[in-house]
Amino acid sequence: MQRPLEGVRILECGLYHAGPGGSAILGDLGAEVIKIEQPKIGDPIRVQKQIGNMSFAIKGDRSIFCEGSNRNKKSVTIDLKSEKGIKIVYDLAKKSDVFLTNMRPKALESLKLTYSILREINPKMIYASVSAFGNKGPDCNKGGFDYQGQARSSLMYCMGEEGMTPLVSQFGLIDQVTAIMTSHQILTALYMRERTGIAQEVHVSIMSSAMCLLYLNILIECMGGEVPRHTRSNEYPLRNYYKCSDERWIMMTLTPPDKMWSSLCKALGHPELEDDPRFNSMEKVHENAEKLITIFDEIFATRTLDEWLSIFAEYDLFCCAVNSLKDLAKDCQVIANDYLVDFNHPTLGTIKIPGYPVSFSESWAQTSSAAPDLGEHTNEVLMEITGHTAEEIKELKNEGVI
Repeated sequence: MQRPLEGVRILECGLYHAGPGGSAILGDLGAEVIKIEQPKIGDPIRVQKQIGNMSFAIKGDRSIFCEGSNRNKKSVTIDLKSEKGIKIVYDLAKKSDVFLTNMRPKALESLKLTYSILREINPKMIYASVSAFGNKGPDCNKGGFDYQGQARSSLMYCMGEEGMTPLVSQFGLIDQVTAIMTSHQILTALYMRERTGIAQEVHVSIMSSAMCLLYLNILIECMGGEVPRHTRSNEYPLRNYYKCSDERWIMMTLTPPDKMWSSLCKALGHPELEDDPRFNSMEKVHENAEKLITIFDEIFATRTLDEWLSIFAEYDLFCCAVNSLKDLAKDCQVIANDYLVDFNHPTLGTIKIPGYPVSFSESWAQTSSAAPDLGEHTNEVLMEITGHTAEEIKELKNEGVI
C-alpha cells in the first residue's frame, strides 16, 4: 500500500517544534520533507539537550526534542545569507508543493523568503507560516514558545483545582497542537489547490492553536460566564476520578447520569444508595456532591483498579484507568491499535515511539526515519532536484555556501 502524501514535496526553513513538527507529521503521511539548515550550526533544537530539569540527551550526541521535530526529513545545509545559497533555495522552491517557515517577518524579509517573493518563483506553491501570536495586531512580530501559548490562551487557568496557582503542562503540549494545526491547514490548502488550481498562504499561530484546543472552554465562557476548574472534592460525583486499593485511579463519566445511577449503585455493591434520600435525584446528587464523593472514595478504596474495570464493564459504565506515561506501553488498546510502535533508531536500536494516530484502510502512515544528521542529504538533494554536478557541489562547499 502507498502512503497518502507520496509525491508531495515540502521545503522547510524552520526552527524548534511549532511549525517543523507540522512537516514531520506530513512526513509520517509520506511527504518528502527537505529541511534547510545553516551550515555547521543547524536548527538550535539539535543542541537542546536540557530544558529546565528535563534532559533530552540520548546516545549518539542526539536530542530527543530534535528527534520528535525532525523525523522523516532530509537535512540540507545552505547559507541563507549568501546569494548563491538563496538561489539554491529558490531552485528547490520551484519544485516544491509547500514552503513552511516559523521565522519571524523581519528575518524572512532580510533573507528574501517572504510569500510575495516565493509566489513569483512558484505560483502553485502553498506558503505556510507559523507565528507566536498571529500575523496581525501589535504583537505580530513578537516571538514565543510553548509556554507563551499555554499562558496567553488561558490554558494555565483551565487545569488544576479552584484556588490553585496557574498550572503549566509538560512537555510541548501547545507546540504539538500547533504542529497538528499547521499540518491540517497545509492539507486544506493543498486540497483547494488540487480542486481549484488556487495556491495561497496559510498562517497558524501558537496562540490560535492553543485557543482552538480550548474551543469548548472558551465557548462556555463566552455564552455562559466563567468556566470553573475541576475540583475533585465537590465536582459532580458521576463525572470524577477515584483512587483504588492499589493506589491507581479510575476515571468515570456517566451520562446521562439519571439513567446510569441505578447501574452504578449496583456495580459499587451498594444498591441502597439508589433510594438514599440524599441522592435519590440528580439534583440532590449535585447538591450533596461532597458527601457522595466521600462515600465513593471509601468504596473505591476496597478494590483494585482492574477489579473495578471488570465490574464496570459488566454494567457497560464508561470508565478507564488514569494512566501514567509508563502505563501506556502496557495498555491493551495502545498495543492493539499501534498507538505505540516499534522503531529501529540508528543509535538507540529498537525502541517504542508514538504511532500515527489515524488508521487508513487503503494506505498507511508512520514514522519512516529518524531525525537526519546535519547536512546528511545535501549532496543527494542538490544532485537529484536542482541538478547540481559533483564538481559544482564541491565548489559550493569550498565557498561555504553549503
